Amino acid sequence: MFDTSAATLVMDEPVHKQLRAPGWALLSGRGLEIGALHEPAPLPDVCEVEYVDAISRAQAAALFPEVDAALMVEPQHIRDMDGEGLVGFADSTYDFVVLSHVIEHLADPLAALAEIFRVLKPGGLAVIAAPDRHYTFDRMRGNTPFGQLLALHQRGVKKVSDEQYLDFLGGVYPTLLRDGGRALDEALASVRARREHAHVWDSAAFKEFLDRAFAHLAIQAELLYESTGPQNNLEHFSVWRKHDTRS
Repeated sequence: MFDTSAATLVMDEPVHKQLRAPGWALLSGRGLEIGALHEPAPLPDVCEVEYVDAISRAQAAALFPEVDAALMVEPQHIRDMDGEGLVGFADSTYDFVVLSHVIEHLADPLAALAEIFRVLKPGGLAVIAAPDRHYTFDRMRGNTPFGQLLALHQRGVKKVSDEQYLDFLGGVYPTLLRDGGRALDEALASVRARREHAHVWDSAAFKEFLDRAFAHLAIQAELLYESTGPQNNLEHFSVWRKHDTRS
């Protein structure tokens, strides 16, 4: 069977953690973390968190054998962000929501943003992080255009297409795409099951995506903290405050 576990992020962990710390320090109260898997956020002690994921811990351990299962969190809520969003979660309920290295896997990133800000209280904080392609296995791929993401949202897509996964394989394993055959079929099945990166951005493109997505979705939010790939050698990491529009 084809093994995609070799496609791992390249990161300078001490710098990465250090530059995230001021963002985590802003959080308090009750929140959600979506897709924590084996790297839950190091939240302040004043935080109470509930974990959300598309699959259980046991399912994740089977799907990602390269990850130490002992590090994986058990989600209290099973929700597939592509298929159902945060169905069952009331509007304006949580003080914070964390979406770290998840949005690039989703069929409709705009829909995910809409759901995050829907469940946030006015004044609540959204932590959003996505890998910067220049510092990952996606470095050979181009930024996903906003127009493409908007079109997916307008069509209401709920599943990543094989065309997008073939783009992933072409960037990460180009010889497989060139040679085709059974190896390509196995690789495609593997990345489909593991829901590998459907979209890619560098830090500047991801910030532009967020700004344009918020404008399209009529989300009013203030940027409180930001760390970018050129600073941390990994990602665009940002903390946003949802405006209180009731006054």
